[in-house]
Amino acid sequence: MLNLPTYNNTLEPYKLSGLALEPRAPRVPLTRTAFAAAHVVSDPLAERAPWQGSPSVDWENTLKFRHWLWDQGLGLAEAMDTAQRGMGVDWKTARELIQRTMKEAKAHPMKPRVACGAGTDQKPLSELTTEDDIIEAYREQMEAIEDAGGQIILMASRAFPAIKAGPDTYARVYGKLLNEASSPVILHWLGDMFDPALKGYWGADDIPAASNAVLDIINANKAKVDGIKISLLDQAHEEAFRTRLPEGVRLYTGDDFNYADLIAGDGSRHSHALLGAFAAIAPAACQALEALAEGDMVTYHALFAPTVPLSREIFKAPTQYYKAGIAFLAWLNDAQSHFIMPAGFQSSREITHYAEVFRLADRAGILSKPDIASERMALLLKLHGLT
Repeated sequence: MLNLPTYNNTLEPYKLSGLALEPRAPRVPLTRTAFAAAHVVSDPLAERAPWQGSPSVDWENTLKFRHWLWDQGLGLAEAMDTAQRGMGVDWKTARELIQRTMKEAKAHPMKPRVACGAGTDQKPLSELTTEDDIIEAYREQMEAIEDAGGQIILMASRAFPAIKAGPDTYARVYGKLLNEASSPVILHWLGDMFDPALKGYWGADDIPAASNAVLDIINANKAKVDGIKISLLDQAHEEAFRTRLPEGVRLYTGDDFNYADLIAGDGSRHSHALLGAFAAIAPAACQALEALAEGDMVTYHALFAPTVPLSREIFKAPTQYYKAGIAFLAWLNDAQSHFIMPAGFQSSREITHYAEVFRLADRAGILSKPDIASERMALLLKLHGLT
């Protein structure tokens, strides 16, 4: 029994539910592509100035978590915003992360699919004032990803809104980058709830106008677009958008609130997954996708339904701090031995949030090692003076 803090500023006793999904590989091939976007942890011994410069990554624990995801049949979205790109992790670190991850992935028996984020964050915005500047910055990262053997995700760049780029600028830059890619890439539409600096992406504050702009880019470059990841937390928009995609171009949902219905689909169209939430709920996600592949929709929805309140808590406003909850759950599940994060990011959420994540994860069967999870939750409470 643990005494957990509540949002009413009280302590309430909590007893574990007894539910615990065992992480395992799927029994059948999955019918949806599913990328989990993974985080990074820092080395507590080597970190010296967590708010300055490049982090000292704990490579053993960071890669251990990736193996934990792969062992359950998930693909990996590497070096994305979940890995704190632009929020503690710089390009130098991200490049090494990509290289190390790709080496591990190639040696993994399940040969997991890995897609990696290419952005422009190696350059300050003051040096990204023209289309050529942005293209060159993207190009450097794209080449590094392809050299490592990863698939490219063209991440949303803060450089476009910073120069107040219009749709024509996006079309020219993305057109050139897609033409240069050696294989189809995944586009990335990240809403400003995840990163306020991306407001007005695709050259329009109006979502319908932005949708038209990116669809024009996709239609002009169909052979080079594997799909597009949309993270706007708007189910209706995603469902409407995917009906307009050309044949063969996938929609990868980044909607951490409505993923269950979007992945299940409406009978004619469905979304695939590229989600930070899947790194948090991996056992339920993998086994739900297995049920979907087997045509067992009852089990699919039964597994996913209790994860939705958990995901909504992890991704509560301010949404950009969601990475802390994912790292916290990795620690509770013994997929990592700690959750010390670059830039001290574990402090971006409060103890009440972590307590609520613990409760909801337990009710969703996500705490696969309940005894270890309880021991670690008790330790965190004690560190906060709560017993």
